[in-house]
Amino acid sequence: MDREKKHQGAGHRKRLREKFLASGLSGFHDYEVIELLLTLTTPQKDCKQQAKAVLKRFKTLQGVFEASSRALCEVDGIGPKNLLSLKLIKAVADRYLSKKIQHQDVVSNSRSLFQYLTHHMRDKDRECFETVFLDAKNRVISSETLFKGSLTASSVYPREVVRAALDHRAAALIFAHNHPSGDPDPSPEDIALTRQLVFACRTMGITVHEHLVIGNGTYFSFADQGLITQMNQDYDSR
Repeated sequence: MDREKKHQGAGHRKRLREKFLASGLSGFHDYEVIELLLTLTTPQKDCKQQAKAVLKRFKTLQGVFEASSRALCEVDGIGPKNLLSLKLIKAVADRYLSKKIQHQDVVSNSRSLFQYLTHHMRDKDRECFETVFLDAKNRVISSETLFKGSLTASSVYPREVVRAALDHRAAALIFAHNHPSGDPDPSPEDIALTRQLVFACRTMGITVHEHLVIGNGTYFSFADQGLITQMNQDYDSR
């Protein structure tokens, strides 16, 4: 009986892999994606139940990838060995998208930047403030999470942002932060913070091109709504 189960499990894993190689993830349920990843480090065991259990615990595929190692190991059947599959895929995707935007002009061609920021920030359970550093030709130098927690004008320090920009020899910046609630509409605190940052950076000759608020699969653009332009005009009229 055990031998028969192992044979059936091996056949199932083979079918999953062949299905992926033939058509990618098209037609896969989320639990099957997790199952396929778990089989990479658990070759002799059926992983369907663990995949369904971990998805039930963390609700979404993104939630699984964002979960802490400790929380994942609390799910029956998930241990240090197959934990690697779940943590590695997120890290690889983050690095791939980060490298993809480097040395691109993301101000005039921002699709890759939006993809990177949405992937990187959408499922964080705390607010994170990301800064993208640009050179004089608006090409990405690097990006960095500068602050975490409740983001207000009193918790994000403009002098630290300016210092980081000078350290990176950046000529311009793009800001982004996430709303764990999923609603990307900016709060009054978000608007006040952006104004402070635009003014502080202008004082040092650094341009702010954008502030994105990332929600659940969507975002709010300060630049698209004319707010960055208005803040620059307010600075010039002081």
